[in-house]
Amino acid sequence: MSSTTATAPTSEGTRERSHKRKVAFLGPFASYSHQATKSAFPNEDEWELIPTTTIRDVFDEVQASNVDFGVAPFENSTHGTVSFTLDCLADRASTYPNITICGEAYLDVHHFLLGRRKPSSSSSPSPPYNADETAKATPLTSLSHVKRVYSHPQAFGQTAKFFATYLKGVETIEVSSTSKAAELAAADASGSSAAVASEVAGEMAGLDVLARCIEDREDNTTRFFILRRRPCSSRSDDGVEQEVSLPEGLPWTTDRAGSLLVSSASGGSPVSMSPRPPSSVSGSNGGRDDDAEKGDAYKGLYKSMVSFTVPHHTPGALADVLGCFKRRGLNLTSINSLPSLIAPFQYLFFVEFEGNRWDDPEGRVSGLVGDVEWVEGVAERWRWLGSWLNQRRR
Repeated sequence: MSSTTATAPTSEGTRERSHKRKVAFLGPFASYSHQATKSAFPNEDEWELIPTTTIRDVFDEVQASNVDFGVAPFENSTHGTVSFTLDCLADRASTYPNITICGEAYLDVHHFLLGRRKPSSSSSPSPPYNADETAKATPLTSLSHVKRVYSHPQAFGQTAKFFATYLKGVETIEVSSTSKAAELAAADASGSSAAVASEVAGEMAGLDVLARCIEDREDNTTRFFILRRRPCSSRSDDGVEQEVSLPEGLPWTTDRAGSLLVSSASGGSPVSMSPRPPSSVSGSNGGRDDDAEKGDAYKGLYKSMVSFTVPHHTPGALADVLGCFKRRGLNLTSINSLPSLIAPFQYLFFVEFEGNRWDDPEGRVSGLVGDVEWVEGVAERWRWLGSWLNQRRR
């Protein structure tokens, strides 16, 4: 990461509290990533939140140990996976060999159209719009003066119906974050620029609200991954992390069902996500038996992610790998892919599933690793990306 980013003012206050641990996120302040990061690390006395310019910068800061954690958007419920984050997780150039996913956070996302109201415009939109409009939101004022709109690609994808109905033909310009979009719109003295961003970003930039909640779906939600650097000392002979110690008492390190990870109010001491002895499990489950507890480890309490390639010339190679998950009773929650860059039109696959490498009472996950390594052409590209507590446990 560039030295200018590292030396710029980086916290919501000052850097005078040097004891604070640091968390990098996609900035600037007031971005959706900033809001998600504040929800994941709410104690301002303990955590210094550091904005970066790009998602790759977040990964750079974590890999370089300049911060303790990083927060990156991974997927949106309306528009799908964030390709920039997936590309960094693919790590095809081995730039981030030590980064692991250790948590997740969800943020309900409501987009606002921000800009300058047209002088002497009425409260009703003009000119008239299509009668068969499908957008659920309507403008609060005329948008006839808006010539261009700035935003992040994900935000444009999540507001397509509003644009098709009210801003058809208007130039859309993609930028690194929604907060940056608000800054650019505010800098246009002509008032002909607008932005899709959060209401908080509009307030910080001094913009008017031209339309509220313009997202296509009311349940629009973005999931963020929490990243950390894997200590070299925690890796086994096969290069896989042995355990992850996390700060106690944070929203994403505490099991909301209160079953396996029990958080005290003391704070500061690490919580281990490595396997627990039977006594510690049975003593914290509110009377549930060991069999029920074991089942929870594979039924939504945890999630894990791996990446791998398959030999494209072998029929059924991908099915063979996915069959390993089925045989071990591991439920898949998502599958994504990117070009592998090994050869044209060959792909790197990402599989997320329910289970945890470090809390594996029936050996299903460790068995999966052994199974996959027997699939021809897979082992050399197999990578464990992390395990974490599911924050939307079913």
